Amino acid sequence: MLEDKSQELTPISKLGEFGLIKHLTENFPVVQNSTKISIGDDAAVIDSENQKVVISTDMLAEGVHFNLGYVPLKHLGYKAVVVNLSDIAAMNATPTQILVSVAVSNRFPVEALEEIYAGIALACNRYKIDLIGGDTTSSNTGLVISITAIGLENEDKIIKRNGAKPNDLLVVTGDLGGAYLGLQILEREHSVYLANPNMQPEMEGYDYILERQLKPEARTDIKKKLEELDILPTSMIDVSDGLASEILHLSDQSGVGFQLYEEKVPMDSVTISTAEELNLNPAMAALNGGEDYELLFTISPNDFDKIRNHPDFTIIGHATETKDNFLIAKGSNQLIPLTAQGWDAFINKE
Repeated sequence: MLEDKSQELTPISKLGEFGLIKHLTENFPVVQNSTKISIGDDAAVIDSENQKVVISTDMLAEGVHFNLGYVPLKHLGYKAVVVNLSDIAAMNATPTQILVSVAVSNRFPVEALEEIYAGIALACNRYKIDLIGGDTTSSNTGLVISITAIGLENEDKIIKRNGAKPNDLLVVTGDLGGAYLGLQILEREHSVYLANPNMQPEMEGYDYILERQLKPEARTDIKKKLEELDILPTSMIDVSDGLASEILHLSDQSGVGFQLYEEKVPMDSVTISTAEELNLNPAMAALNGGEDYELLFTISPNDFDKIRNHPDFTIIGHATETKDNFLIAKGSNQLIPLTAQGWDAFINKE
């Protein structure tokens, strides 16, 4: 859990709840003008200056969303922030503040929480957001991190899931499937370690997909790129549970169907080669893997010329009048019904 086993670790009970909160949060600066009252009072105060406040929350639970056998605590803190900021980015809003609540068992020393909050601090600095509050409590079942993210945006620029129209183009940022393949490598090497602790993990050559899993980034940069192109998406969602699942969400909310071209789904070469090494279909990893935290959105066909050949965006399909969703298989015109086989917290486990 902590790399330096030689140091004397501090039990949480030595600081107590309020002392622990102060210890972990006292060095977080305030950088947002909208943050009027931060940590230290009974509640924080945000002045939105006539913008709408956008709020999202996510919880990460040990044994369900992460395995501390191979996830560094600092990376965990960073990722916990990013997955929430991704939801704000998916609304085309700018993230501004977060609240962090942690439930932790007594097997964790203060130093372990310092590592988590070091990752949170890195994310706050990277995305220029303020930590404005939260809570800590004890847990009998391991570590749980809950983060609430807050963002601001003018009402006319907020993008929801329900605005797609027939013939709209389906667009995705970045590349997909890498986070899932990174998880497969981590799981494989962890299993080898459990069977033989003397075996060295084989991680060479997998840097890109390991980073996609352990230290993803929220696409908060996309808002500005779209503004520069003079494009306002008609609907948008982040790819957290798998591409297929997210397409079905847009379909359900917008009342349209989608045709997705398998050959258009963007994947990195390391993702493809690792999938082949593990006897997995790379496209299925992209469709159902999840945790890529890219943005999936629709645009008017009139914006095609603005976005085609742009390095950050790939057009992967289009909306249809019927509510049926199909994958058009690579190298053929075969229509395969699109089904959601991605992440479900009540079915999937690490």
